[in-house]
Amino acid sequence: MSSTLMEGFLPFEHEPYFNFKDAQVADRQRAAFTQVREQYLGRTFPLIVNGQEVQGDGTFDVRNPADTREVVWSFQKATPAQLDEAVKAAQAAFEEWRFTEPFQRATIFKRAAELLRARRMEFNAVMTLENGKNWFEADGEVAESVDHFEVFAREAMRWATGKPVYPMPDEHVTTVYEPLGVVACISPWNFPSAIPLGMALGALAAGNTVLWKPASETPLSSYLMIELLFEAGLPRGTVQFLTGTDDVLGDPLVDHPGVRMIAFTGSKEIGCRIYERAARVQPGQKWLKRVIAEMGGKDPTVVCADGDLEAAATGIVQAAFGYSGQKCSACSRVIVEESVYDDLLARVVEKARGLKVGLPEENADLGPVITLGSAERITKYVQEGQGRVRLLLGGETPDVGERVGGYVVPTILADVPADDALFQEEIFGPVLAFTKARDWQHAIELANDSEYGLTAAFYSRDPRKIDEARKKIHVGNLYINRKCTGALSGTHAFGGYGMSGTNAKVGGPDYLFWFLQTKTIAQRY
Repeated sequence: MSSTLMEGFLPFEHEPYFNFKDAQVADRQRAAFTQVREQYLGRTFPLIVNGQEVQGDGTFDVRNPADTREVVWSFQKATPAQLDEAVKAAQAAFEEWRFTEPFQRATIFKRAAELLRARRMEFNAVMTLENGKNWFEADGEVAESVDHFEVFAREAMRWATGKPVYPMPDEHVTTVYEPLGVVACISPWNFPSAIPLGMALGALAAGNTVLWKPASETPLSSYLMIELLFEAGLPRGTVQFLTGTDDVLGDPLVDHPGVRMIAFTGSKEIGCRIYERAARVQPGQKWLKRVIAEMGGKDPTVVCADGDLEAAATGIVQAAFGYSGQKCSACSRVIVEESVYDDLLARVVEKARGLKVGLPEENADLGPVITLGSAERITKYVQEGQGRVRLLLGGETPDVGERVGGYVVPTILADVPADDALFQEEIFGPVLAFTKARDWQHAIELANDSEYGLTAAFYSRDPRKIDEARKKIHVGNLYINRKCTGALSGTHAFGGYGMSGTNAKVGGPDYLFWFLQTKTIAQRY
């Protein structure tokens, strides 16, 4: 990256988290909840199509998962005609945005980072009311969104330089990268700020335009982020904001011949469906659609007999039960050498027993899972598993007063066989399976016994074992002697192997390549 292009860019530093143990900081966050309730509660928000705020065909309610009796705000249901209009508007905007200077894109992202820094607590509060994250989890995600703006500003500049080629004596040859077109970004509810923003910034930084389709559970986190981008100077036509039902924004969005690429994060089931449908060439379509997908995980932590058991226990509890286990990177399997199995298990149970389930708005350790249906599904896994394995923690219903929500206590199951559903299937809740390994090599084999391959943690003090783990554990993100959650944009490029997805590494040095196509230009002297 040339110094001329990057002139004025300070060295990148990750956005620091708020210290909510400071009483003044905590008071500011409480005030932000009051502000959000006063400013947004009960409002109905529009679609954004062709730069305009428009109404759809009816609305749907967004409910607070901490108490599902409370409707916090409402959003529009887009129509098929509005989807088609949005695609055409994005195509028209692409013809201008594709030729903008990368420095202009970077400047917009840098300005957006400053705007978001000033509103972080507001965005924290909105997220908590939409998806039940406590203050620490919400703030970590919004801080990551600030990092995304800073990282993608730099990546927009870096990819603009092209790549050198081996010279010819009578030709001037260059390799340059050009944007694709309209990118549909389809995002989940568990990271409603950082995930859609990362996908959208990848598209925009590369010169594409975006159809932004958020999860119906968490649309305000996306809407506010898009409005912030517009305030920072992003041309309004570059992003179309669509909310609504799957019959309009599911298969029809993926199938639309005007969509050049789909960027998706969500379940394996939906990701595979998108991958299959996108492979079909629709009437009028002039390209093969590109797809990037991140589809979940069944993430192991391997603990060797020589590992730091106390550090491992702390990392396991944080990774398994942070945000009630509703992260694709969450630790859901612990694989331990048998000589230290009982010791580690006791430490983890003791630490997890101290976690409190309660209202995320009051910063409880664990809030609810996203819906009552999710809680029922998670509870069924535990109930069915009790006849096969040992239940050491969990199984009871937490006391949250009169609130109606999907509250599930931290649950730990021991002696789980490798062929059990608890070991193999993504549960997406605060449920942790312990499995015994004969030795550390067997532990690595068990870690790889999964169709997923997103994250893993490996605890050992032995350089030889660590070297083997680095080579043989089959995941996109491997963490040595630390927890398997908490990837930082720009540092821990994030994306998995196998059925965890296409390995498009968001926040990494190669991510923009997925949103670009390569042109070779040879000019004879």
